Amino acid sequence: MAKKHGIKIGLLGLVLFLQSCGAYNFSGADIGTAESFQVNFFQNYADQTPGSTIVPGLGRDFTLALQDMINNLTSLSLTGSNGDLVYEGEIVEYKVVPMTATADQRTAQNRLTMSVNVRFYNTTKEDADFEKRFSFFYDFDAAASLPSIQAAAHEEIFERLTQDIFNASLGNW
Repeated sequence: MAKKHGIKIGLLGLVLFLQSCGAYNFSGADIGTAESFQVNFFQNYADQTPGSTIVPGLGRDFTLALQDMINNLTSLSLTGSNGDLVYEGEIVEYKVVPMTATADQRTAQNRLTMSVNVRFYNTTKEDADFEKRFSFFYDFDAAASLPSIQAAAHEEIFERLTQDIFNASLGNW
């Protein structure tokens, strides 16, 4: 009988704990009273930064990666307009620079850097709005061509950038 009573108390405690978590979910996101989000298309303006190049489809791919990240880590509904949370911005840098050299002064390693400028609006909590630049890189062997490493580079860079944007906008650490 005591064991059965202990299980009931334990379940009651778990229910109370989960209810006290309020608008948090298991990703640690603080969505407050927001129910929806939108991610406006990230235009690629990287060619306006010296040394940067334009990659066709990069804006679309990054926009989709950010949508997927938020969709997978929250219970928010994705919408095309009037979202409670709005993400917008532009890709402002996409360039490869040499990082290390060999003894005979040849490039041994290159670094692909991508930067995005993000504006975040939270219609349910306006003091959470921000505009911020996020940047990440991918190092690769100089003997490799950019097209040969691009898929792996984009996967790693997008993962880090979207996680950083998510943490800045919804992380309450």
